[in-house]
Amino acid sequence: MKKRYFLKSAALAGLLPAAHPSWAAGKAAASPGLLTVSGLVSRSNRGPVDPALDQLMAKHGVRFDKAFVFDAEALRRLPAVTIRPTLEYDGRPHTLSGPLLTTVLEAAGAPGAGDVRLALRAVDGYAAPVSLADARAWRMVVATHIDGAPLALGGLGPQWAVYEADTLAAFKDKPLKERFALCPWGLYGIEVARG
Repeated sequence: MKKRYFLKSAALAGLLPAAHPSWAAGKAAASPGLLTVSGLVSRSNRGPVDPALDQLMAKHGVRFDKAFVFDAEALRRLPAVTIRPTLEYDGRPHTLSGPLLTTVLEAAGAPGAGDVRLALRAVDGYAAPVSLADARAWRMVVATHIDGAPLALGGLGPQWAVYEADTLAAFKDKPLKERFALCPWGLYGIEVARG
């Protein structure tokens, strides 16, 4: 019985690489998309916004002809960093981890230099305007985990664009409630445009 289970498991495991989306080839994700990067991107794995099926995007006025979508696995495969900011919600430091925002943009084929503007869009409709230069200088993270657990939808997730405000000159001396205005939790979209 154990031998049959082993052989069956090995055969199924052998199929996984073929079934997994090939982000390098620009194929669509096999699991739900969590983060859509649109605008000035050279890579694409999805077509335009469908007003009937992309309800959240349509309600927020998001429009694009092509975009690059990351699922949880694609975000997990990007190199992760860890930060430990004190959060405004409870006044305590928390460990947040995920890829740098610039790494996510690079994976989507967004420009890496020049006057590039980002609109970081959250599920509640909030869109934070951030320049690529600031996102890089602040080492902004697309956090997917807090204190070792995945960020949950309905909480601060599934992604949170955030920086370590405690260590940044632009934010560390501000009152805690004012440090994270450019850090939308519930991040689901990034629009990339020229200044």
